[in-house]
Amino acid sequence: MFDIGFGELLIIAVLGLLILGPERLPVAIKTIGLWVGRFKRSYRQIRSEIEHEIGADDIRRQLHNEEIMQSLENSKKQFDDLAHETQDQLDELKNIAKPTSSTAKEANSKNNDNS
Repeated sequence: MFDIGFGELLIIAVLGLLILGPERLPVAIKTIGLWVGRFKRSYRQIRSEIEHEIGADDIRRQLHNEEIMQSLENSKKQFDDLAHETQDQLDELKNIAKPTSSTAKEANSKNNDNS
């Protein structure tokens, strides 16, 4: 977050030791640690309150539901396309079969006439 390396931390520790002295340095570090902890908790609490207020969870759920609905629409479109393609193929087969069946009927009627 602050991009502080080990060298910078060492310099800060030495300066703190020189400025505060060995007696007050542990108390100062403990106090700074408490402040940082309070700041982090406050930040998390404020963030969760803001997310709750703007309804971030509802927005996430709605986006997820919209993605699901889009996926269902795409699947329905693919299914409809496949159904139309299959229907077209069936119609073609019926058209091919009709002349064959009519020639068979003509052959049967000729056979019946000959008898």
